Amino acid sequence: MRAAMLAVTIHQYGGADNLVVEEVPRPEAGPGEVLIRQHYAGINYADVYMREGLYRGQHTYGTEVPFTLGLEGAGEVEAVGEGVTRFKPGMRVGYCLGKAGYAEYAAVAADKVIALPDWCGFDLAASIMLQGATSHYLTHSLYKVEQGTRCLVHAGAGGVGQLLIQIAKARGAYVITTVGSEAKAERVRALGADEVVLYREQDFVERVREVTGGECVHVVYDSVGRDTIHKSLECLAVRGTCVLFGASSGVVDCVTPMELAEAGSVFFTRPHLAHYRRNAEEAQWRADGIFKLVRDHDMDVAIDRAFALEEAVEAHRRLESRQSAGKLLFKI
Repeated sequence: MRAAMLAVTIHQYGGADNLVVEEVPRPEAGPGEVLIRQHYAGINYADVYMREGLYRGQHTYGTEVPFTLGLEGAGEVEAVGEGVTRFKPGMRVGYCLGKAGYAEYAAVAADKVIALPDWCGFDLAASIMLQGATSHYLTHSLYKVEQGTRCLVHAGAGGVGQLLIQIAKARGAYVITTVGSEAKAERVRALGADEVVLYREQDFVERVREVTGGECVHVVYDSVGRDTIHKSLECLAVRGTCVLFGASSGVVDCVTPMELAEAGSVFFTRPHLAHYRRNAEEAQWRADGIFKLVRDHDMDVAIDRAFALEEAVEAHRRLESRQSAGKLLFKI
């Protein structure tokens, strides 16, 4: 009989109350997999979309109920499956784009697992597995931010937002960001944001045009979605790029081709991290890149709070409230 473990599962798509903490069979390391005894697991807005069923049927992230949530974590290798040679029991590792991470143990495909540097704690690792990889590909691959690039980062006080601000500044960019409160404004100013817009009090399009002398920005990073996307397009310079990578305010139904033309022959993309982290080499390269940025530039990776698995409902409610100022984790 297989050993049991604690995990957070859902049996029906819906709200945070649908999260259930229960004992389930502990996974085993199958061929090409690494079994990780987890110390921390990351909590991400993508987990909310999965919980609600918005990703149901998707090839990249779709999962049918019942299932255990969770895309990232960090811990120690417990065992490896057939064919795995890069990892050994006891190694310190992290991963993202796995599945069933809200649990004491996770069986993860080896090409999604990365080795951790000695100086990196498990809590920091779990905080930057997914959001760090996301921030890295958004600034290094999807749009190459460099000296003189003008950026607009929505939700700058969120986990990805804070990393984007710091990475863009490290690469010489001018960064405008939107936040929802003065407390969050103070936070992002401390991270180096050049201009902060309180979106509840100011029109961010007008402010972007004002501070750029009408030149607007080269790239917009929009994780908010429905409430901001059309105005985000208005903030772009000619042939600028609008990156929609989240939907905290709701799913975007439509952006028309003519809207892109009228905005200045701009480019619009809705990327998946999975397409920028396609194999073991790329996964480790992105992880090494974000680790180097964190260490060389003394980047501040804010952890808002670490919850117990039994507090899963509270954790998701905090995430959806937009009150968090940094990363939310499960400490396992």
